[in-house]
Amino acid sequence: MGAFAAAGAGQALQAGAGDGTDVQLANHSDGAATFDGVGGDTAPAPQILAVSKTTSEGSAEAAKLLRSQQLTTEREAVEAEKKRPKFVRPAAGEFTSGYGGRWGTMHLGIDIAGPIGTPIVSAADGVVIEAGPASGFGLWVRVQHADGTITVYGHMDTFSVSEGQQVKAGQQIARMGNRGFSTGPHLHFEVWNPSGQKINPLGWLNERGVTV
Repeated sequence: MGAFAAAGAGQALQAGAGDGTDVQLANHSDGAATFDGVGGDTAPAPQILAVSKTTSEGSAEAAKLLRSQQLTTEREAVEAEKKRPKFVRPAAGEFTSGYGGRWGTMHLGIDIAGPIGTPIVSAADGVVIEAGPASGFGLWVRVQHADGTITVYGHMDTFSVSEGQQVKAGQQIARMGNRGFSTGPHLHFEVWNPSGQKINPLGWLNERGVTV
């Protein structure tokens, strides 16, 4: 009996000691510090520097690529401008009347006939100096060019430009019509030299490589 009692007491003491140890581990301040250390508060400094450097290099490469694309676009625009025709026929259609005497009067331009609505384009680069009603023409557009020459487009059905507007050779400015003193849908095209003299449009166009 004495031996059994002693053994039982020993087991009770061990059990008690085990319980005490568990409580101490759960409440020990060092344990909390150990858990905090596992997670960590910040990333190591070298990692932050590496990310920043990579981002900076990526931005620099993107800027270089963008600039390269811009230069390519600019070069293409310059080449396209070089190849662009600087003088063109003012309208498609049938040549029906030339410059000179006609029916006892002087015809100061050329006529190109076509269906109403046929596009009329500027014969050369220039600035629109007038667009609207005009006596005899119904509606007209006048474009002044770099050397002071003025081209005139008359009898149109509608126009799509305004005074002061810059236009390029071949850019549509109006549509063919039958307004004013006209016997059918056509474009009446005139050329006034820098002195204001109305010259033969065929000669002016031919000298610039354009046939009608």
